[in-house]
Amino acid sequence: MIFGILALFCLSGFISPAIALLLGLVVANLSGHPFLEFNHKATNILLQISVVGLGFGMNVNSALSAGKEGFLFTVASIFSTLILGFFLGKWLRIEKKTSHLISCGTAICGGSAIAAIAPVIKSDEKQTSVALGVIFILNSIALFLFPALGHWLDLSQQEFGLWCAIAIHDTSSVVGAANKYGPEALQIATTIKLARALWIIPVALMTAVLFKNKSGKLKIPYFIGLFILAMLMNTYVPQMTIVSPYLVSMAKIGLTITLFLIGAGLNFNVLKLVGLKPLFQGILLWGFIAVAALFSIMYFN
Repeated sequence: MIFGILALFCLSGFISPAIALLLGLVVANLSGHPFLEFNHKATNILLQISVVGLGFGMNVNSALSAGKEGFLFTVASIFSTLILGFFLGKWLRIEKKTSHLISCGTAICGGSAIAAIAPVIKSDEKQTSVALGVIFILNSIALFLFPALGHWLDLSQQEFGLWCAIAIHDTSSVVGAANKYGPEALQIATTIKLARALWIIPVALMTAVLFKNKSGKLKIPYFIGLFILAMLMNTYVPQMTIVSPYLVSMAKIGLTITLFLIGAGLNFNVLKLVGLKPLFQGILLWGFIAVAALFSIMYFN
């Protein structure tokens, strides 16, 4: 009952993604999620649809400019995070597959990267769940923390968009935090984050070699192609100016309900399952990528 009422409230468009996430966390730990077994699939589909919808509010030329700016940051941060994650996993004596999933989720795009890499390394349900738990816990914190830090540090929308695209794990929290910061930050962050998500493919292939798995299945994020198509239509089809604002508004509502569902899936059982060592690895990796990216953006950008 409570779940349904709050879900409808999130669909109304009157609350922010951050508040929706908080409401989800309250539901998860008070009344519980009545459809928990379908939650991961639902959030994945809703997020992809919402991201494509946001594409109708973006311009190709601006996106290309943002993508070029974020390319070097993306390459450097992905590989340095993966290398550091490997050594942290060894140091903390975390199971190899769990450690690698946490590293990939931090380096690329959170839950989407974990979902893509897990079948490649043939991780079991517990290993995958622990990695997802770490990422989703830190994502929840990032959605509230990053906009506050951005204002405190007096970052421009351009700087904040670049920073959160690199330093926040999951696309949902990147878009939520950037949307809260401003429209320019949203465009830059979404573009860079989706370009970053394409690195799932080379990282998954590299993973298959390292884990000696020739038959590993690879999930390619095809929805990014639809996002690009939406941007092209918004830029070059004049008639889209009539419907684009409505599509973007619906996409933002979709993002809000997505974050509500993510929060609703984070109950105390998830927190218990994660354990201290994997969470510590996730925090250290997150701290490294956030501080390094911020330093680079403020002093070398």
